[in-house]
Parts: sequence; structure tokens; C-alpha cells
Amino acid sequence: MPGADHDVIVVGAGLAGLRAATVLAEAGLDVLVLDASDAVGGRQRTDRVDGFLLDRGFQVLNPAYPSVRRWADATALRLQAFPVGVRVRRDSAAGVGGSTLVTLADPRRHPLSIGETLRSGLVRPADVIALARWAAPALLAPTRLRRRAAAGHDTSARQSWDSAGLRGPLRTEVVEPFLSGVLADARFDTSNAFTRWLVRMFLLGTPGLPAEGIQALPEQLARKARAAGAEIRLGHRVDRVRPASDHVEVDAAGADVMRAAAVIVAVGPERLTALTGVDAPPTRGLQTWWFAPEAAPAASGMIAVDGRRSGPIVNTAVISHAAPSYAPAGRHLVQATCLLGPQVLAGEVEVRRQLGEIWGTDATRWPLLRRDDIHHALPAQHPPLRAEPTRVVDRLYVAGDHRQSPSIDGALVSGDRAARVLLADRAAGGL
Repeated sequence: MPGADHDVIVVGAGLAGLRAATVLAEAGLDVLVLDASDAVGGRQRTDRVDGFLLDRGFQVLNPAYPSVRRWADATALRLQAFPVGVRVRRDSAAGVGGSTLVTLADPRRHPLSIGETLRSGLVRPADVIALARWAAPALLAPTRLRRRAAAGHDTSARQSWDSAGLRGPLRTEVVEPFLSGVLADARFDTSNAFTRWLVRMFLLGTPGLPAEGIQALPEQLARKARAAGAEIRLGHRVDRVRPASDHVEVDAAGADVMRAAAVIVAVGPERLTALTGVDAPPTRGLQTWWFAPEAAPAASGMIAVDGRRSGPIVNTAVISHAAPSYAPAGRHLVQATCLLGPQVLAGEVEVRRQLGEIWGTDATRWPLLRRDDIHHALPAQHPPLRAEPTRVVDRLYVAGDHRQSPSIDGALVSGDRAARVLLADRAAGGL
């Protein structure tokens, strides 16, 4: 528009902002992306510490996500896959004492593990039938499931498991410990439709880590945005967004006031209200500890959980086995993730004690590389699962996983949706 500095300013260079910028630039618009950080990625950042690659919190990329298949190149990311299954530390049989570490692996991909899975004591027929009954709608009719959820036919994962009759050790020692780390939710108040969808993605895909760290995904998206013509300016914190009748003003620290025909705010929930006035959803936190033991505590990179719930750890893995690029040659990297809340902060002594119990070793002297406290790791996805509006007022739009679903897929879909709503408004003469 005459007098505007840009057609669109995108605030935030995370996954949602980068996807929105790419769509708009490919449509021929003059797009500027502003981000306060020194690199793209938002919550998806990777640092090199003493030769190790440490993501900011334990994250994985599932190539089965529809948005990743459409808009990213997992092959170019050189994805390093985790073994498909979970190891569970559980109490030994009655009268024996102690505990044991058993493996439940996907028999389709690890057929040699079937015997151990059957001997684990975790896969009682009634529980397996109940889990299949719960998961079936997501596998057989995913579109119908999502439409019903958007119409309000949704409940919590906890209530749905109860209704399906899933109550045995498969739930209490495997499903709940594993999904509590994925959802950052110990009560399982999360939308049942979203939880089912996530399980569907786990069954369809093999999650892994890019060879250069999780930040390689947003860096790939940023290259696409720049190639389409978008400009990305880092180190520019936006303090205020002010819509006017025929433009939007953006105040960024250290820069003159900028004007755009439209603005997409693609920031995390913690900054959403200050910039847009939109009520932000509650968030859930995660805490990740990164250790570099001299010897690996296991020969596999399979994720392990504590079925006994004996401490704050919700999952742990020998990252260097699943993703060798994350550690220097001959070194080992182990992560341990805990839930993090306003009154929940795991102590190092407790983490080391439980870590040693899960792996059956002494973890008291493992070198600690770093602890990541991610207070706003995920938006809380309460039922019903439905996409939130992307247009705030004329010329002002919002994007982010908090508008769609708390996942990489949700962030990408939200950015794409915000850009296409903006383009439709522009075509209709509203911008």
C-alpha cells in the first residue's frame, strides 16, 4: 500500500513465522520477518557445548507429520531415527524384590523383540484390546475424529482411557509415563483427539533428530523463505504492534517505527497478549538434563521410562546411540527430561538417583553439561481440539502452535493458515 514500508511484517522467526513468510513471499509480497533472537528457530534451538550438540530441551522430529512431508525436506536434514519402542523400569515379580528393565518394541520394525515384549508382564490381552479400542478411531477415521473434536465432541485423554477400559500396567507403566513427557502433562487433561492423533503419528513415522540438531529444521525453512524473497532481521525485538485504519505500525527496539499493510504475530504464548491483546493459553514446562558419562548406560538409543514413577524423570535416552552426530567420537550423551511447573523443580541429587535406577548404574558422578528449564515448552491443549481464529482485527493476524495444536505440525499449519487468510483478505480488497 502507498506509504507502507512493507506489505507484511511477520513478528517471530519460529516455525510458524517462517512458514507464513514463505507463503507470502512466494505470492509476490514484500515480507519482512523480525525476531529478537540471534538465530531463527524460536523454541527450536541447538547449541554446541564441549563438542556436543545440545538442543534446548529434548525434542524430536517426526517425518510422518503432514506439514513436514509437504514443506520440509527430512532427507536433507539427515534424520537419525530412534528405535521404535520404549524401555520400562518396573518392579520385579512379587516375592523377587528389586526391579527390572524390560523392552516393548514395535514388532513390525523389531521382530526379534517379540519374545521379550510378551515376557515383560506389561501386555496383558485385556489391556492390549483396550488400547487398540482407544487408538482405532485415529487409525481408521482420523479426519472424522478431528471434525468431531472441532464440533465439541472431545474429552480428556484420561477420561477416554477410562471409557475404553485401559486400566492395567500397560497404561500405568507405559502409556502414561511415555505420553506425560510428550504432552508435558502428568494429569492427562490434554485433548483426547490430539493425543490419539499423536499416537497415530508415532505409529506411522519414526521420530529422530537432524544430524545438525533440531535447529536445522527452522534453518532449512529460513533458507526457503529467503529464496522466495522474504527478508529476515534478527536481533530486532518487537515491543509494540499498533493497528490503524489503513496500516499497522511496528515498534522494534533500536529501529525506527515501521509500517506494513498487515502484520502476522507469530510468537510464543508468553508474549502473545502483550503484542496482540489476545488471551494466551496456559503453558506447560519441561526440564532437560544433559549428561556426558564415560560409559554409555545402555547399548540402544531407545527411550526409557520409569514405570514405578519413583522420581521426577519422565523419559531418558542415550542420545549418542540414536543420533551419533550429537556427541564427539568415543563420547556419550544422555538426556533426562522432567516436568516443570511453578512449584515443580527437580533437584540434581534426585535426578541422578532416579537416572541411576532406570539404567541400573551409578549416575552420581556423570559430568553434567547443562540443564534446560523450558517454562513455556508447550501450550496446554485442553479439549475440544479446534483451530483458534487467526485474524485478530483487520490487518492483524496471529500464528503459532497455540492456535492449532502443540506440535511442530501445529506450528507449521498455523503459519500456513495465517498467511492464506491474509492473502484471501488481500484478494477481497480488505488490505
